Amino acid sequence: MVNCASKLRLMIKFKHLFLVGIISLLVYACGSDGVAAVDNFDHAAQAVRDNDTLVKFFKSHYYDAVEGIVKPLETGETALFDDPKLSSQIVPETINDVDIDYTLYTYVTQEGTSTKDFPTVVDSVLVNYSGRRIINGESLSDTDFDNNINSWFVLGAGVIRGWTYGITNVKAGINATLPNEPLAFTGTGKIILFIPSGLAYRNLGRGTILANESLLFYVELNDLVENTDSDLDGIPNILEDIDGDGLPWNDDTDENGVVNFADPDDDGDGILTRNEDANNDGDPTNDFSDPENPTLPDYLNPKIRVSNE
Repeated sequence: MVNCASKLRLMIKFKHLFLVGIISLLVYACGSDGVAAVDNFDHAAQAVRDNDTLVKFFKSHYYDAVEGIVKPLETGETALFDDPKLSSQIVPETINDVDIDYTLYTYVTQEGTSTKDFPTVVDSVLVNYSGRRIINGESLSDTDFDNNINSWFVLGAGVIRGWTYGITNVKAGINATLPNEPLAFTGTGKIILFIPSGLAYRNLGRGTILANESLLFYVELNDLVENTDSDLDGIPNILEDIDGDGLPWNDDTDENGVVNFADPDDDGDGILTRNEDANNDGDPTNDFSDPENPTLPDYLNPKIRVSNE
């Protein structure tokens, strides 16, 4: 599920998967989760209300393993609230200089069988998905507000924050595509995301989604690009977290409004990052040519403009 009109669909041949071009990170300009923050709204208080809403929903619904959907609680069934497969994680966000801890809930219905690792928060993923609104913690909307199959997204770039963190909890499947046939996968990972509004569209809403409305997504993870390198600069997205805070989307070395993992020239010196590789080993992160800054790699040092191109 995307916001800021930044849905990423990379139409590429699957067996030779390369990310091409540079991601236009509207998420950077729109706020930490791709939704512009609105002043004078009490996001911290809303986070508490969101969690109360979700807990209320969990107590009155269960997962039907036969139909593969969440349904209103029936006699003899186990409420999601008491279901050990329902997991939670704390997602910290800073909105209007206020630190807020949101609780994101996930329910893995099928473990992926891929030999690849779990996605990172900035890997490219190929998913099938559908989303429904959670109405007042009492029911789900009758229809999907969005759904799609075989859609590419880069987590952490143009998707709601609930996706960025939630999808990292499941592994992908195995590509079983036959020559000249549509994409097909076996052993895919399947997960349900229960997302508080603060990790979705906050107090703004979007389309049919109301302000401060929590969401449910069914997501099937078909595959991913491990160590996604969106800007093709030789450095995986996840390693462009320069300050080491686990949030690669807040690192912008040259302060040009494009975060490092989408910027092919991280220090803005006119030399592409991939070419600031003095020892020609394909890794720009281990080249240090400035004796006055011996721990600052060349690709982050605008004083060093030597290219190996």
